[in-house]
Amino acid sequence: MSLSGNLRTMALPEILQWISSGRKTGTLHLERRSVQKKIIFREGSIYTSWSNDPRESLGQFLMRERRVTEEQLFKALLRQENQGKLIGAILVADGLLTEEDLRDTLHTKAEETIFDLFLWPEGRFEFKDGEFPADVTIHLVMQVTHVILEGIRRVDEWGRIQMVFPSLNTTFKVKGASHGIEDPAERQALGLAAAGKTLAEIGLEMRRSEFETAALLFELHSRGMIVVDQAGEDAKATDTVGAIRDLLGLAQERLQQKRYDASLKAYEEVLALDRLNQNAKKGLIAVIDARTRDRALKSVPLTKVPSLTMDLVSLTKENFDPQEGFVLSRVNGEWDVQSILKLCPMDEEDALLIFARLIERKVIELR
Repeated sequence: MSLSGNLRTMALPEILQWISSGRKTGTLHLERRSVQKKIIFREGSIYTSWSNDPRESLGQFLMRERRVTEEQLFKALLRQENQGKLIGAILVADGLLTEEDLRDTLHTKAEETIFDLFLWPEGRFEFKDGEFPADVTIHLVMQVTHVILEGIRRVDEWGRIQMVFPSLNTTFKVKGASHGIEDPAERQALGLAAAGKTLAEIGLEMRRSEFETAALLFELHSRGMIVVDQAGEDAKATDTVGAIRDLLGLAQERLQQKRYDASLKAYEEVLALDRLNQNAKKGLIAVIDARTRDRALKSVPLTKVPSLTMDLVSLTKENFDPQEGFVLSRVNGEWDVQSILKLCPMDEEDALLIFARLIERKVIELR
């Protein structure tokens, strides 16, 4: 049996109780603006969760918990594209993360993805009975009662926080020195507050939910470390996740059209919203590589005749890969580039890039 509706008319605790009491196995889909989440159940207990919110990705949780650096994560993500492995498996294999660290982070990630839902004022939901993923490598078993109690506690605390921080656009003044604070998260929050960041901006920078960020700042406020500078006004609800998604799609579309400047601009706009967005960072590299590749291809006219600029003795001292060696073996000072391409057992674009590299290395020249 499936169930669907809106959180305005059926609260999350009721939905969770219905699933738990029926000992159901399936997936609860929830959507608010462009944020999508899933809670997977097995016989009434919470098995795992998923979210498309960039702050709730595994990589971002690992960074915020200071288990990996931004540079380590970025390098692992680049390798992931080539190897097709899970990011956690790559980090464990590299010795940057233990399996216990990975499991603990996945557990925290799953919990926070769910707890954040209790603060959604509305959102569509649908429980699909029997829908259960087959590719979950690490799971957790959470009792629904515990989740509901913690969720309700957070709702109550959120109400108290909003009495002091009435808007996500609230800014702060720092009153206490941060050098005596041992907690790195508190030090980071104080630094961002001192820089004039709003509560919402601090949350995005720290890769934390609105509740977690507000609770951290509320604790600093209660200790006299910060005071409210400007409460600000609640602007019209923004869909940051949707904006990022649309910009990433636009950037990729412009890249495919070889409109490199437009693609770069879209990726830069993503980073203006979320400076740690790994997809945008990888996209910038892809655009630069594609533009460099395109320029290299245009630098090799098909009707020009390549000739060697080195004698055979000098050539033997150079390092060439097998494909470069094949192309060089066909350079005789008589055949033009177009003729040599017909003999190459490789993609024409790849062969042209080899010509461009050999020209840049001053191994050949075109006449």
